[in-house]
Amino acid sequence: MDFSWTKQQTELRDAIRAFARGSLNEGLVERDREGIFNRAGWDACAKMGIHGLCVPEEYGGLGFDALTTVGALEALGEGSRDNGLSFSINAHMWTAEMPLLAFGTPEQKAKYLPRLVSGEWIGGNAMSEPGSGSDAYSLRTTAIRQGDHYVLNGSKTFISNGNVADLLLVFATVDPAKGARGVSAFLVEKGTSGLQVGKKLDKMGMRTSPMAELFFDDLRVPVENRLGKEGAGKNLFTDSMTWERGCILAPAVGAMQRLLDACLAYSRQRKQFGESIGNFQLVASKLVDMKLRVETARSLLYQAAWKKDQGKSIFLEAALAKLWISESWVACAQEAIQIHGGYGYMTEYEIERELRDATGSKLYSGTSEIQRTIIAPLLSV
Repeated sequence: MDFSWTKQQTELRDAIRAFARGSLNEGLVERDREGIFNRAGWDACAKMGIHGLCVPEEYGGLGFDALTTVGALEALGEGSRDNGLSFSINAHMWTAEMPLLAFGTPEQKAKYLPRLVSGEWIGGNAMSEPGSGSDAYSLRTTAIRQGDHYVLNGSKTFISNGNVADLLLVFATVDPAKGARGVSAFLVEKGTSGLQVGKKLDKMGMRTSPMAELFFDDLRVPVENRLGKEGAGKNLFTDSMTWERGCILAPAVGAMQRLLDACLAYSRQRKQFGESIGNFQLVASKLVDMKLRVETARSLLYQAAWKKDQGKSIFLEAALAKLWISESWVACAQEAIQIHGGYGYMTEYEIERELRDATGSKLYSGTSEIQRTIIAPLLSV
């Protein structure tokens, strides 16, 4: 595997990194405090082509492969300190755009993908329910077919982009007795009668990425808005989650590199007992550990993307990447706070927010425990 970047890829990464540094960080402390979504930043990222990195050109995207895409998203995370915005973009890409590409009809793709790629519309995915998180297919939301419509009833929670989404991919069961084989997916537009967006959920981290509850009260969805075949929701969700697990933490790798760079600079500048703290063995060891986490996380990210581009299954590789990158991000953020000492604990220095943002990565897209459950039986294959 050769992960060296071509001139075009390098220029793309450099351009996105510079753009992010110059356009996405201003006012972040205040946005984080108030939980404000940066719509202007969203639109600017769309104009840069970020929303359509891996979407074919016929739908307005750039048509890049998976490896180029995660490299670009890594650069976004390195340049932008707004981890919430990066997360919202990734949720939009992997849980709305990619399912449409893989399972959508030509009419569905033509109708929705250009709007999602341009950033005009925001996409979201509605799977989690109050009683079903890791046990994803034990859904209570039902979809009963009545003629040329399905009628949805139920509720969803922890829905990223939920209160700003223009298009939601909603999972519901057409027959609870069938379990996972009864789950289907539906494209639901904002403003559809029977769709109620609940309160915005207040979070520990990723506060600039909106999250909300959703309620469906006799919501009527045309049959042509079903994504994929009836009862094919499990296959659709598995495909989407494999993309998500393998790629959603690409910006986190960039964030870890950004943290490492900040800690290296601080350890040279900060002096105690008459010398730079980077000369102290215990501080130097933390820097080494951070570097090791960044490089191993990057390798797992690139490997999963490369295998995807080869047309191979990445079920194992995606879970490994998700598990290791999330836990490494948390560890790097903890080390960064420790190296910066009291300053790292202060909001204005923007280090403590990294730990709050990183913590959620061990929960979303499948908890670390779920990733280990996925990985363990595959080790003997």
